[in-house]
Amino acid sequence: MQKRRIALTAVTATTLAFGLAACGGDEDGSTDTDTMPTSASSSVAESPESSAAEEPADDTGAAPGEITPPGTELKVGETATVPYTYGKDKSGTIAITVTDIEKGDPADLAQFGDRAEGLVPYYIKFTVENVEGTDLAYSSLRLRAQTADGRGTGVVISGKIEGKCESESADRDFTTAGATYESCSLQASRDGVDVVAAEFDDSDDYSDDPIVWTK
Repeated sequence: MQKRRIALTAVTATTLAFGLAACGGDEDGSTDTDTMPTSASSSVAESPESSAAEEPADDTGAAPGEITPPGTELKVGETATVPYTYGKDKSGTIAITVTDIEKGDPADLAQFGDRAEGLVPYYIKFTVENVEGTDLAYSSLRLRAQTADGRGTGVVISGKIEGKCESESADRDFTTAGATYESCSLQASRDGVDVVAAEFDDSDDYSDDPIVWTK
């Protein structure tokens, strides 16, 4: 999300990136960015909607320690074990458990001003476990929202809403088997478009056929 389309400023404690995506759009073009003075800056970037898998997988998960296949459908509270690469030199195996997909109050986005009008925030809460004990210190993870038709919401918003959805990274001790951390991905949809699931597609193996957690 380096190339920005619209800028939106008004943030609490951290920088937020916020975007509206046209169906089937891409991020190749660059456009102007507006800013307003605040304690931190926030921006909007256009991003393509996630596409649904052509056929849902029959597998509902993997045994503990086994890699969860692409396309697996899980329920909130269930765990997916996946290979994970962070940056250029950190890789290992992590276990992801989505613990909640919570619908927020549109008023939580008031800090974005008029450009957030008609949007509803969603908070995807999850835990991450270091399975093998490889060095994944300071790594981070993002999950994305999915609507009833299996697509993304067409809205991209990143950052945190303090006290409600705070995106966290692993600490320096996330280097041992069994180490965990909790995080939350802030997502949003247009009013009337319900988020019913969360997906992991942050890997070449899962980019075209993500793992999906439903409520």
